Amino acid sequence: MTRIALLAGIATTSLCAAGAASPALADEGMWTFDNLPTAQIKADYGVDLDAKWLDHVRLSAVRLSGCSASFVSPDGLILTNNHCVVGCTGNLSSGGKVDYVKQGFRSKVREEELKCAGQTAEVLLSITDVTDQIRTASAGKSGEDFIKARDGAMSAAEADICGKATNLRCQAIPFYRGGEYKVYKFQRYTDVRLVFAPEFDIAFFGGDPDNFNFPRYDLDSAFLRAYENGKPVKTKNFLKWNPNAPKEGDVTFVVGNPGSTQRLLTVSQLETLRDVSIPVGQLQRSEYRGRLIQYGKTGDEARRLAGDALFGTENSFKVYYGRQLTLNDQAFMNTKRAQEAELRAKVAADPALAAKIGDPWAEIEKAQTAYADNYLVYRQLEAESGGGSRLYNWAETLVRAAKERAKPEAERSAAYSPSRLARMERGLQTETPVELPIEKIRFEHWLLKTREYLSPDHPAVKVLLGKDSPEGLTEKAVNGSKLGDPAVRKALWDGGLEAIEASDDPMIQLALRADPQAQAIRKIWEAEVEAPVDAAAERIAQARFAVYGQSVYPDATFSLRLSYGKVAGWTYRGTTIPAFTRIGGTWDRATGEAPFALPQSWVDKKDALNPETVFDFTTTNDIIGGNSGSPVIDAKGQVIGAAFDGNIHSLGGAYGYDGSVNRTVVVSTAAITEALTKVYGMDNLVKELTGK
Repeated sequence: MTRIALLAGIATTSLCAAGAASPALADEGMWTFDNLPTAQIKADYGVDLDAKWLDHVRLSAVRLSGCSASFVSPDGLILTNNHCVVGCTGNLSSGGKVDYVKQGFRSKVREEELKCAGQTAEVLLSITDVTDQIRTASAGKSGEDFIKARDGAMSAAEADICGKATNLRCQAIPFYRGGEYKVYKFQRYTDVRLVFAPEFDIAFFGGDPDNFNFPRYDLDSAFLRAYENGKPVKTKNFLKWNPNAPKEGDVTFVVGNPGSTQRLLTVSQLETLRDVSIPVGQLQRSEYRGRLIQYGKTGDEARRLAGDALFGTENSFKVYYGRQLTLNDQAFMNTKRAQEAELRAKVAADPALAAKIGDPWAEIEKAQTAYADNYLVYRQLEAESGGGSRLYNWAETLVRAAKERAKPEAERSAAYSPSRLARMERGLQTETPVELPIEKIRFEHWLLKTREYLSPDHPAVKVLLGKDSPEGLTEKAVNGSKLGDPAVRKALWDGGLEAIEASDDPMIQLALRADPQAQAIRKIWEAEVEAPVDAAAERIAQARFAVYGQSVYPDATFSLRLSYGKVAGWTYRGTTIPAFTRIGGTWDRATGEAPFALPQSWVDKKDALNPETVFDFTTTNDIIGGNSGSPVIDAKGQVIGAAFDGNIHSLGGAYGYDGSVNRTVVVSTAAITEALTKVYGMDNLVKELTGK
């Protein structure tokens, strides 16, 4: 099947489940560990997930910055995807002496393992329901008062459970769009080191053309290690390594942290995404992508510097392209309308429930007008401020934290509680390289788009630019800023608001000028969009619980989930896609030209590799972005692969799941073991994994 046919298929394929408005169908769902459909899993697959199995798996799972992972040895060894560590390999390559992204990274002994600046590893220890506490605090409030009361109660709940422990992190998370609130308590490791990463050409073989497609031939895997007090962490709970590939139909479980889904949104909210926010984001991503590509053509070092940003941008562009097609699919939207009508009818048929719930759907629909009216200003000045510039992000963090810290603690925003301020301070002190050419591309693009979308006459644009052009201000702000030095950031943090206001750093001064306008649009957004929508969504969640009970799973929130399924290919428009690719097929796909060029290490070892070894495989598991690196495990709790992608049909998974075609793409432990042994000579690592 061609890539064009696959892409076209999204718009004409109705998602049969369409996303958890009704009880979940077989294999659908990103289930929390305190509400798993264990009876359904046993009925479907004959596997009994007892408390011991679930606790072991939960304590073996790891949450990284933006990705998922798992412990796979008693010495803190972590399996994840290569694309989850490419920021680390890129940072370690700064200075041009070595390119670990291109060449890969191999530590033969533990003394050679290198720290990934800013990376954390978190393990979920407990889940505490704080719904009543949050609801009581926000009851009867609206607008900004509702947001402040809710967020303050969430912050207080975090502090109550974690206290002042620096090795723990507590996070209050809303589920079911505010139907429930839980505090997740994590064990937190801040010393995370790189152990192994393959060359980018084999980790992302096929590049953007193959991304979200199958068959794939990717070794998208990497290993990290968690350290504490300078020594590898002793991990009692870890997943046993199974070097054998699964068979067609074998049950599979994915344990990880899906980032965000919108399956519980109302139809009016989905229409706003389709008509307002996604089109604007795609226009800006496409231009930004072009700027990165153009810069990358200016030389080898430029290509290296642009690589990570380009990878993320192209990935995001394709994700939202698929989401747009799904929302343009009338069959899908009609299914959503029918599900919403069904729930509303059930509420109307119960006078007591109807009196309690009111008409939250109408309230959310009304708020969509305010969303559309304010979206561009909110996006440019607040939600996407700085356009991804690290320097501006640091400046904005320093300015806002200094202003909040100058207030009595009781008057601060909940976002600046003591525990959250402590995390900000640690983040500001992290050694993170700043690549000035990429900073300039990001920052200039943001300024250009802000002026274009808001107009030169907008007060905020006048404040931002003054008499400067976006190009001129970028040169001054990026070249003149000293915020790339963590010592400078620490001094400004320690000096408080007085030091911030006295600073002559151009990024600090710009953030000081821009902050009042950004805070003003944030207040409008919270009062007219966020607060009414969130309050109404809580009541819809109550209605859903009353009608469907606990048979509904919550939207993804980058919190630990378990999905279940099986190894399976799929059939689409008469073409069957097998569930497996094998190492031998890699050379059939290789052309010698990017993105289908193999690294020399693989070319040299072609004859040593077993061509029948399963490389990648697909399963029916329900996943989304954030699941990257999630362990794929068998019924015994053994790891058999790492999820790294979905097929093209899964891109609509943000809004619904279709088990006939949605697939998770997995790199097998069989392929990882084969490559570590025969290509990379990582015998010590294989011994640690297998215990042999």
